[in-house]
Amino acid sequence: MNETSPSPAPGLPLLLTMGDACGIGPEIAVAAWAADVRREQLCLVGDAGVLRRAARQCGLNLPLARLDSLAELPGVPPDCLPVWQPAGLGADLLEARQGHIDARAGAAAAACITAAVAAIQAGQAAGLVTAPIHKEALHAAGVDHPGHTEMLQALAAAPGGEPPPVRMMLANEELRVVLVTIHMALREAIEALSVERVLQTLRISAAALRRFGIAQPRIAVAGLNPHAGEGGLFGREEIEIIAPAIEQARAEGLDVSGPYAPDTVFMRARSSAQRAGEFDLVVSMIHDHGLIAVKYLGVEEGVNVTLGLPFVRTSPDHGTAFDIAGRGMADPSSMRAAIRMARRLLGEAG
Repeated sequence: MNETSPSPAPGLPLLLTMGDACGIGPEIAVAAWAADVRREQLCLVGDAGVLRRAARQCGLNLPLARLDSLAELPGVPPDCLPVWQPAGLGADLLEARQGHIDARAGAAAAACITAAVAAIQAGQAAGLVTAPIHKEALHAAGVDHPGHTEMLQALAAAPGGEPPPVRMMLANEELRVVLVTIHMALREAIEALSVERVLQTLRISAAALRRFGIAQPRIAVAGLNPHAGEGGLFGREEIEIIAPAIEQARAEGLDVSGPYAPDTVFMRARSSAQRAGEFDLVVSMIHDHGLIAVKYLGVEEGVNVTLGLPFVRTSPDHGTAFDIAGRGMADPSSMRAAIRMARRLLGEAG
């Protein structure tokens, strides 16, 4: 979230989008709402029929209130599942088979995200927690974005303006990782690296950690190549791109160090009951270098945070899990952690 963004007015709801209707998103959204002690501050965004089915599949006997606008939320009884169903969702969405890619589910997921962002921008909601979407379903629906991060970046742009620079952070209680490049082929990601892109990531990361209450964040930078290039023997990206960005960041007063070998830096940064981590965050050049490290620690408490947006957005750190969709087996722990993280970023108690 941008440090200069205005804080939302108190009392506004946190929106939970249902994600892909054919995956576990509706189930974990409903289960997380049902388990929340402050559920009156939450509102689901999605198809009422899909979310009613999800509640039933989770074994939850919940009355459901379909809202035509968020202004109706205060009148919903506390034990009634509030669902704001935006205009434009397909009437045949329940016909999309759970556990399968379907363009109708991709279109509905995108419509819910678009409506939720518009509501936040209009001052009707405090922030956004997104259930998982499926990139192939989005593509099948003709959505020109590879994932949440890129879609939210485009939606955050002022009319006629440039999208804000954003970065993906995955975090749990032990490790925080921010990515320089996100959803692109590995060859393209390497070619996309530049001094300015790495430096911008360091600035965004430092600002985010200050929002977390870390006054002087310690940021480690992972190299790209084995052994961080071994002095140029295994590649020159560390010498020509990463090290100059680190030097500029340090000249700006940021506590940044590296580049470190990517096969050991995450261990050094990890905090546990036995030892405190050496760093508050690791910046990784490419998607899998960083996310494998976080997800290996377990997806149950992992949270995806989009940094640089003018509003709060968090998400579970797992996907649509088509293999268990509709079976009532989905664990809502990461969704619940994402809700807690969003509240923390909004300045509320978790």
